[in-house]
Amino acid sequence: MAVFKFNISDPETRKSYQLEIEQSKAIGIIGKKIGDEFNGEIIGLPKYTLKITGGTDKDGFPMHPSVEGIGRKKVLLSGKPCFHPKIKGQRKRKTVRGNTISEDIMQINCKIVVKGEKPIEELIPVKSKKEEKEKVESKSGGEKTSS
Repeated sequence: MAVFKFNISDPETRKSYQLEIEQSKAIGIIGKKIGDEFNGEIIGLPKYTLKITGGTDKDGFPMHPSVEGIGRKKVLLSGKPCFHPKIKGQRKRKTVRGNTISEDIMQINCKIVVKGEKPIEELIPVKSKKEEKEKVESKSGGEKTSS
């Protein structure tokens, strides 16, 4: 089964938290658009309210707020979001995803609008640097070679 990866930002502390939820458990988020607010209980954050700020699909194409629907579209972009021009007046045609969340979306970016009673650190298990390092070593075979 596919998984939604939530990047949850806290504007007050300027920290972000990652959370992975099965799509079957987060079915209430499908059909929401960029800018919509939803109840945090859908993803296991009781009494929190979150606002969708963007996301990417399974192939890495970003969601664009001005493209309606769930499909991909090639649009001419002249600035943010999804394109950062190097020269003033530069434009570029890029493929972007629509602003509505569907089953093809893999990553959803959110920010906290209303905080709950418990701090978010208690609700989301935070991985320590040691755990992340062990995970990377296990993927690479666990052996380090020196030159």
